[in-house]
Amino acid sequence: LLNMIFHIKKFNELTTDELYVILQLRSEVFVIEQDCIYQDLDHKDQLAYHILGVLDNQIIAYARIFKSGDYFLEPSIGRIVVKKEFRKFKYGYKLVENSIQFIENNLKENNILISAQSYLTKFYNSLGFIQISEEYLEDDIPHIKMLRT
Repeated sequence: LLNMIFHIKKFNELTTDELYVILQLRSEVFVIEQDCIYQDLDHKDQLAYHILGVLDNQIIAYARIFKSGDYFLEPSIGRIVVKKEFRKFKYGYKLVENSIQFIENNLKENNILISAQSYLTKFYNSLGFIQISEEYLEDDIPHIKMLRT
């Protein structure tokens, strides 16, 4: 399995090419693949740290990380996405693990709150997250809040 390299950048450190690829990937998965029309550009990108999973000079995995108070009261990870053809290699685990490490090591926090798509509950459970809310709809997709302590 090829080693994915992770880069974490603030919004103003992203190149225009990186930003374009990130927005394309988010739209490819969250809008087209999941057949969900929603406003992805929410003015939160400017507050976030952006974690890019790069393989062979190509961004194939991405998430955004928020400090406490910038999205939820707790630090948070969102827009967690892996390019479809690479999911079978379990890069999603590495992406979330690296995001967690960044929050623990750089933001010096241990509690992490996410709004997870319900069908991914087992995936997030395996990474230490537990369900703390009833299911709710976000952009017509069932979600639950999950906390890692």
